[in-house]
Amino acid sequence: MPVSRTADVVSETAEFVSGTESGTGTEPSPGKLTGTQKWATGAIVLAALVLAGIGLYLSFEHVAIFAYERLRFGSIGKGQLFAVGVDVGIMIMIAVDLLMAWLKRPISWIRYPVWLLTAATVVLNAASGAPKGRGWELMDYVAAGAHGLVPVLFIAVVELGRDAIDRMVRPERAERDSIPWIRWTLAPRATARIFRRMRLWGVTSYPEMTRRDQELLAYEQWLKRKYKGDISQASDDELLPMQMAPYGYTVAQALAMPDEQEQAAAERAEDAERRRLDAETRSEVAKAESAAEKLRAKGKVDLVQAEIEGQTGQARAHARAQVSAAERAAELELQALDNAVVAEARAREAEADRLEAEAREAEAAADLAKAGLERKAAEQRQAAAEADKVAAAEVGAIETQTVAEARRAAAEADRVAAETEKAAAEARRAAAEADRKKDEEDRRREAVLADTARSQQEAAEAEKAAAETRRAAAEIERRAVEIEDAAKLSPRERAVRKVARLILTKAAGVAGQLPLADIQRVLEVSPGTASEYRQEAAELLAGGYRP
Repeated sequence: MPVSRTADVVSETAEFVSGTESGTGTEPSPGKLTGTQKWATGAIVLAALVLAGIGLYLSFEHVAIFAYERLRFGSIGKGQLFAVGVDVGIMIMIAVDLLMAWLKRPISWIRYPVWLLTAATVVLNAASGAPKGRGWELMDYVAAGAHGLVPVLFIAVVELGRDAIDRMVRPERAERDSIPWIRWTLAPRATARIFRRMRLWGVTSYPEMTRRDQELLAYEQWLKRKYKGDISQASDDELLPMQMAPYGYTVAQALAMPDEQEQAAAERAEDAERRRLDAETRSEVAKAESAAEKLRAKGKVDLVQAEIEGQTGQARAHARAQVSAAERAAELELQALDNAVVAEARAREAEADRLEAEAREAEAAADLAKAGLERKAAEQRQAAAEADKVAAAEVGAIETQTVAEARRAAAEADRVAAETEKAAAEARRAAAEADRKKDEEDRRREAVLADTARSQQEAAEAEKAAAETRRAAAEIERRAVEIEDAAKLSPRERAVRKVARLILTKAAGVAGQLPLADIQRVLEVSPGTASEYRQEAAELLAGGYRP
């Protein structure tokens, strides 16, 4: 494209002209102000203040008189207040504008009210110089312009000062080139279009803007040459530079738009596909996480259910063991009671047999003693008979001392026989006394046996009742465990109900009378937990719980 290359050369020439004629080069100041520059700046500021004072004075007088005479303010004082208000408002906004520019925080919109008020001041000053009661002449126009000249000059100085301050405090800010006045003079309509596009699309370089125009013209000429002067034969993509130029696009940017749009569309499609895949991935991950969470929850439920079933099985086995142990204990106690009664009866029977043997032995000894005495008495009577026989045989033969001795012997035998008889009577009395004592002992033994048998029977009945009570309690415990299994109660609820049953069976329904030690022993818990269980069990019983 040779035309485009020619445009580049022209663009470079325009850039050089712009840099020399506009006087707004983009290069920042090489350093701080020198002493001379500072003195010059001070003199400029002082002159601007003098100009402002002159402008305020002239404007104040002209506006105040015009407001009083033509605007019907009623008095010269009110006209002066009106003039002061306008001028002070302008000065305040100008001061704020300059201050914010100095602080690198410019307020762009504040200059428009300043311009509006200044324009009003210019109109009022020009109107104050209008002729009264006659037509306008040339000098009337000159006078009106002279009245508005000083305010316009003051605003121009303020704008110049604001721009100078902005350039000093923000040297890195991109400078906006001004369009040379000669172009405005030679091509006002084309220059106005360039100015409009520069402002609309933020193009700060005038050479850049002219280069774009030159490229667009060169491209248009190239299209005409390509299609032999009929640009309508060009494709839509080829016509894009002319269509997009009003919107700030260069030729290269406009021609690159289709490819960029297709690339952007492809990227959007890729992004959409990526988001879809990401969504599917997140959905799959969410499903997997949900399934894993369900599996974990099911595992926890199964674990808790197994734990509850284990505890239930343990409680059921414990209840069955308690019932079996209670029944076996009752059987063993009854069997032991029967054995104790039989052993006691046998012991008492053996004692009775021993006492009876001792009584018989005493009776036999008494009979033996009696027999001995009777034998001695018989021997003595036999000796006396023999003595009487000898004495009779001797018939008076010898009435001697021998007969007397025989008689004495007979008398002695009789005395011995009497003593023997007495001893036998004493033995018989002792035997009778032994029989009486034996009878009393038998009666006492029988009474003791009867009392023992009655006590043993009462103890057996009491033990049987206790065993029956334990069996009933074990049965109640078993039924309660089955009910709790059906209700699927938690371990704590089961423990509270067990404590409630303990209160009913061991404390007559009064929770305070059940020792915490019993709860600790049965449930194997700490004292604090046992106290909590007892309190909850009392509340459960108060609510009507009965196993």
